Amino acid sequence: MGARTMRRVLPGFPLALGYTLVYLSLIVLIPLSAVFLKAATQGWESFWAAISTPRVVASYQLTYGVSLLAAAINAVFGLIFAWVLVRYDFPGRRIVDALVDLPFALPTAVAGIALTAIYAGNGWLGQWLQPLGIKVAFTPLGILVALIFISLPFVVRTVQPVLEDLETELEEVAASLGADRWQTFYRVVLPPVLPALLTGFALAFARAVGEYGSVIFIAGNVPMVSEITPLLIITKLEQFDYPGATAIAAVMLVTSFILLFLINGLQAWVSRRHGGV
Repeated sequence: MGARTMRRVLPGFPLALGYTLVYLSLIVLIPLSAVFLKAATQGWESFWAAISTPRVVASYQLTYGVSLLAAAINAVFGLIFAWVLVRYDFPGRRIVDALVDLPFALPTAVAGIALTAIYAGNGWLGQWLQPLGIKVAFTPLGILVALIFISLPFVVRTVQPVLEDLETELEEVAASLGADRWQTFYRVVLPPVLPALLTGFALAFARAVGEYGSVIFIAGNVPMVSEITPLLIITKLEQFDYPGATAIAAVMLVTSFILLFLINGLQAWVSRRHGGV
């Protein structure tokens, strides 16, 4: 009896691949290509002059530095957050779990206004922090707070399913063999979780780099101090300096691609090292 051809619900590979490439081109590739093509219309000297001014370089340093720091902080506390949600049962757990997704649903402008109201000098927290010499609103520290807020769910939601699938018996075996808590975490829990943690870190970093709405309210937007690169691009567009805006955008795209490529390469290396767990 001949083997029956399995009837697929979705289209076959050639048709599905064609749809995928067309959709990806329309949504991602063509818009990104337009940025590079527009930036290439100007000469090298004009391009270099647009991306290398002290104000632009300062915005690069602030944007990427604070984004990396926010992603690193969320990698630590996001792991702890996910661990608590997975391993402990407590009153209000479902509410706390739902609140993790709040930055997804909340408009970024609303988040920025709320954070500014809380951390300003006369805000609920700012009025207690400012006498201690800690000024949050209208400083780079305020940008860090905003980026931590909007990027936390990416780490929690990436790590949480892996922790749910992790067998608790492995930890019990490690404890019975004499391992302390740190050894159990480092040798039993961390290896299978690390690839997902790196993925969450990369997603949080990518989200933070492009953030605009929640930052402009709390940053203060002082050139050379608290001005992020996305705001500088908007400023260039408002001044009808389209070549300068696209040049800065092209640098952000290339830099983000390089950083994400390195992070994904590290994730793949960790996965291979631990047997693809």
